[in-house]
Amino acid sequence: MKKCLLSIFIIAFAIIYTGNTFSQTGGKIQIESWITNPDRSVLFEKQSDSLFFTDNKHGWGTPIVVDDSQQFQSMDGFGFALTGGSAGLIIKMTAAARAKLLQELFATDNKNVGVSYIRLSIGASDMNSFVFSYDDLKPGETDNDLKKFSLSQDLKDVIPVMKEILAINPKIKILGSPWSAPAWMKTNNDVRAGSLKKECYAVYAQYFVKYILAMKNEGITIDAITIQNEPLNSNNTPSMRWLVTEQDAFIKENLGPAFKKAGITAKIILFDHNLDRPDYPLALLSDPEVSKYVDGSGFHHYGGDLSAMNTVHLARPDKNLYFTEQMVVEDPGSKPIEIASQVKRLIIGAPRNWSKNVILWNLAADSLNDPHTDNGGCPMCQGAITIGGDKVTRNIAYYTIAHASKFVRPGSVRIMSTNTGDKTVSITEDEEQHGVFRATVVENAQVLSNVAFKTPDGKIVLIVANNTFTTDYFRVQYKGQTVSIRLGPGAVGTYVW
Repeated sequence: MKKCLLSIFIIAFAIIYTGNTFSQTGGKIQIESWITNPDRSVLFEKQSDSLFFTDNKHGWGTPIVVDDSQQFQSMDGFGFALTGGSAGLIIKMTAAARAKLLQELFATDNKNVGVSYIRLSIGASDMNSFVFSYDDLKPGETDNDLKKFSLSQDLKDVIPVMKEILAINPKIKILGSPWSAPAWMKTNNDVRAGSLKKECYAVYAQYFVKYILAMKNEGITIDAITIQNEPLNSNNTPSMRWLVTEQDAFIKENLGPAFKKAGITAKIILFDHNLDRPDYPLALLSDPEVSKYVDGSGFHHYGGDLSAMNTVHLARPDKNLYFTEQMVVEDPGSKPIEIASQVKRLIIGAPRNWSKNVILWNLAADSLNDPHTDNGGCPMCQGAITIGGDKVTRNIAYYTIAHASKFVRPGSVRIMSTNTGDKTVSITEDEEQHGVFRATVVENAQVLSNVAFKTPDGKIVLIVANNTFTTDYFRVQYKGQTVSIRLGPGAVGTYVW
């Protein structure tokens, strides 16, 4: 008996490890797979092996059950921050090299990555070589009518790059975020730290209005704005601290009414800071005069847990959630690429906690992670791509986003897929009564981290991160059929059918 069982195990083991599925023929639903391996032997590459769903129920482990009848939030997209530093590097490339790069990043055909969301800084961020606003004045001067407002600095790099991107993908979503108001509007008259002067609330609201209208005049539609990048962080250059009570007054008395009067439909997104402070946006949303102007809340993950987004959703399911920034970096020249942990955390974790998008920090930098501001810039902020002249190196953030952006197009809907801790049902055949099956409810199912979507054209996209050290395969169940798929430890797979 032991010898027979051993033979069966060896045969089953051989079936699993000599192909991606138990049965590669006769299936009705074929699966396309794109893989990144931790040893960089494969970097977001389409696999040639055929994958099919079959009626074969055999296999080990709890399957990932995908059910497109259970639907959650729609997705706006996946992308990066096009900082001034990023745009400055891109605009200096030769026209041919720049066109090739932007096509690779933003084109939506089968050959390219299809980035679908861009975050712009309103004025300078800490990834500019110097600080500027759109209304800089000499010390002691004011400009309450904003007569000196100008996009002149952005016209040198951000705007021309955005125009080339929009020529490739005119439907791309754009979020604008300020790092600071102009220094003359602030209590410390400095680009770093300080707060907005109360007497400047009305003029700063008009500053937002002018920005959106000026960008529109350049052919760039701002879909949404956050009121302040990291309002509880005064350590960046530039930066500006905003307390909840101050933002409450600014939104309901100034920004909201100013947008309404100007006919601006750009969404207002709260907070734009870390997950350890969900109380901040919830406090603002508790004021009905604020809430009526606000679309939702945005978060970063430099502190706290992604479950905070779910907490905000539970409290205010009528408001949207966005993941607006995260730096994802690796050591240049690193042999392994630790992509499974990043995909698990961001591409899987944020949408599973109701985020409508995922934006990573800083599209491009040079090999020294420049440019950035002094005394409060980010010397460790590697770009998703490293640019040196016309040479482009793709880094971990590039591949992290690619696993979602290429297939989970805007308008896709997150659908149900088995999560760790979900109850699942195991169906087994009786050992002594052929054709008799037993059903067992399995508690705390140990499945690989995953998230699933249904695209506007009806395809299913399943993204799986194997962040284990030992698991080499997993199963997927869809509409009663199953498939067993090989995915090595530390690898990430995107599966489309």
